[in-house]
Amino acid sequence: MMVEKSIDTDILTGTTDRHLVGLGPNKSKGGHMTPSNMLVHKEALGPFMALKTAAAEEGFDLCICSAYRSFDRQRVIWNDKLSGLRSVLDQFSNPIDLNQLSDWQKIEAVLRWSALPGTSRHHWGTDFDVYDAAAMVDGYQIRLVPEECQGTGIFAPMHEWLNGALVNTQKDFYRPYAVDRGGVAPELWHLSYRPIANSYAEQFSIPLITQQLVNDGQLMYLDIVLEHIDEIIERFVTL
Repeated sequence: MMVEKSIDTDILTGTTDRHLVGLGPNKSKGGHMTPSNMLVHKEALGPFMALKTAAAEEGFDLCICSAYRSFDRQRVIWNDKLSGLRSVLDQFSNPIDLNQLSDWQKIEAVLRWSALPGTSRHHWGTDFDVYDAAAMVDGYQIRLVPEECQGTGIFAPMHEWLNGALVNTQKDFYRPYAVDRGGVAPELWHLSYRPIANSYAEQFSIPLITQQLVNDGQLMYLDIVLEHIDEIIERFVTL
């Protein structure tokens, strides 16, 4: 058991791509192209394509806008947000003025929408952010905010279909952030391939991520993150 955990450490923390395969370019009905460098877990590709086919039968063009994300890429997002290069949003999808917050409050605000590097489920290649390419109009920029997925939102019809499909016919996929547990904000667009993702989640540990962060040493507010690591894992990682 300990050997298996050691072997998967690089997958768990997003420091390898050995478990991944390319999704390949995909032209949607509206002409939108999925980037050809999109990577997913090799065991999740077939099931995802089956999910995509099922959605197509209902008139939706279910596509991925974010799949595998490396530790380095997640660190860039984290550091950009804490340095003001990227917006940090509140619960209403409005930008937050980080200058009005303490350092720990800044970290909490970032964690609502962006995972701590080394803890992102996107590292595993089992988790995807999805949208309905068939619903898009020319020039539309995907925002990945709740307003797109509910009510009269542009992708709401597809997500309404997913509500039933994930319970009845597509049970290998689920939404890990379907509800607000006081940590990560609800992300209806985030799907996880359960059979593989659950096995990685069981191998995750605080010492593992702590060691990765210390070895990397490039994370903004690293000292405060390490001071609060137990709370971060409990509130924003453990489901």
